[in-house]
Amino acid sequence: MLTARASIRFAGQAPARALPPTPTHNTHWRGGPRSISTAVHFYQARQLEAYASKPATRLTLRQLVFFGKYMNEERLIKSANYVRTELPIRIAHRLRDMQALPYVVVTQEWIAKVYELYWSAFDKFRRYPEITTVEENDAFCIFVRDLLDDHKSVIPNLSLGLSLSSPHLLPDRLDTFMRRMLVSRISRRVLAEHHIALTKFVKSQDRSPQAHEDVGIISTELSVQNSIDRCVRYLRNRPRDVDISSGPLSDADWSEVVVDGHKDTRFAYIREHLEYIIFELLKNSFRATRLKHPAASTLPPVRVTVVASDNDVYLRISDQGGGLVSSEIQSPSDLFSFSHVRNATRLAAARLGALRTVSSSEHGMRATVSEQVGRWEPDPAGGVDVPADGVNPHPRIGIGLPMSNIYATYFGGSLELVSLDGYGTDVYVRLPKLGKNLEGIEL
Repeated sequence: MLTARASIRFAGQAPARALPPTPTHNTHWRGGPRSISTAVHFYQARQLEAYASKPATRLTLRQLVFFGKYMNEERLIKSANYVRTELPIRIAHRLRDMQALPYVVVTQEWIAKVYELYWSAFDKFRRYPEITTVEENDAFCIFVRDLLDDHKSVIPNLSLGLSLSSPHLLPDRLDTFMRRMLVSRISRRVLAEHHIALTKFVKSQDRSPQAHEDVGIISTELSVQNSIDRCVRYLRNRPRDVDISSGPLSDADWSEVVVDGHKDTRFAYIREHLEYIIFELLKNSFRATRLKHPAASTLPPVRVTVVASDNDVYLRISDQGGGLVSSEIQSPSDLFSFSHVRNATRLAAARLGALRTVSSSEHGMRATVSEQVGRWEPDPAGGVDVPADGVNPHPRIGIGLPMSNIYATYFGGSLELVSLDGYGTDVYVRLPKLGKNLEGIEL
């Protein structure tokens, strides 16, 4: 089967189009990607190959903390130019991956939309001029934030496009490609959002490390207990029938969550990543437990055990929701797959319809807790924050568990599912505690 790259190579050459003007520091793009055909992009491959031939400069969590801990304007300019030069390299690698897909896949509507977004971002980043002042950095942050907003549709578009293209790709190739795309996307958002957060810190009145527990987007004293409490508080406030479309339901409240082990554990980590993992795993446990016990007046509890060793933080989430294996999957790990061969639900009509809805929504999907919760308000009683905007959960599109796995493994951790068929599920999460592992980007 011809790849997209080979198929275009034999096509007649299209005339080159005029390139957009080189941006200035005061130029902001709010429009969508340029409407240049996929074929033309292949003839502009010289610039792409120049960047794709460069290795990504991977960082550790510890490096991100140490560089940002004593931030000043000089270091901020260095950070801006690192982001400016690093992101087009990482985007170029993923563009090259898309070009290597079979032509029938890369020209599929939803994959083509992602390709256009990536090419547009790559072209804009490579043309962005060097940043030399704080004012230029402020303009750069606006530019980066606008691009992040433009890419909110990437996750649902990728998931929908690859689901529809699943018959044309072997399961291993499809899952490898999707994982590389999602890991790279996380890496770019981490660098971009970390720099934007550092910029806000430098512009604040009090720049001392003691004044801010966070360094950029990294919480240096992240409380595992507090993160669990925040997620539980939101999930238990949801309607009883949320995420459940049919079958008899218990009128009982959502399961209590019992936390034991090293409950005072604190470590340096990206709070958004940890809380997404906890949130999605607990959401799955709550749903499975309610479905398994439709006549119960009180649902069985979900147990979370926290253990901190010298090198890692472990979470075990245990429920009585009946286990994971069904007629649609053969192994719990198949739930991480985007291939219909391993996970038949990938081509379910309801899921594809929900993906189309999310991909066409102006909100898109960033794979965070905050976009599902809205804003949080302080608890008047002095406890954890509470959701103020009501319930806005993602539809069931099969993203939560694969994304949780990618978040867990991004800095060298792991997520393992153990199904006790007929009884429940244990999920084991391991997160490195010392921040020495490089980003898990695959080039």
